[in-house]
Amino acid sequence: MSKVHTRDLSFELRAGETLLDGLERTGHAVEYQCRSGYCGACRTSLLAGTVRYQQEPLAFVAGSDVLPCCCQPEGEVRLDIALLTLKQQA
Repeated sequence: MSKVHTRDLSFELRAGETLLDGLERTGHAVEYQCRSGYCGACRTSLLAGTVRYQQEPLAFVAGSDVLPCCCQPEGEVRLDIALLTLKQQA
């Protein structure tokens, strides 16, 4: 299992979860559309650590970004993403 650190929380990914799955499960504010690395809507800044992609994404990924919808961390990672607020949920 991999440990994920965000602005507000640290959590463990479950077996088989993508980074997006874990972020959604723990209530983080992450936008997405395709869930397959095609559109890039879920692009998030990777502050520390490395990820691996199940398939090379079609969307452009800069060196400090990741596409959580189609990757899994290799060990611990730190992301620049926050939890949903009550205002965002409404």
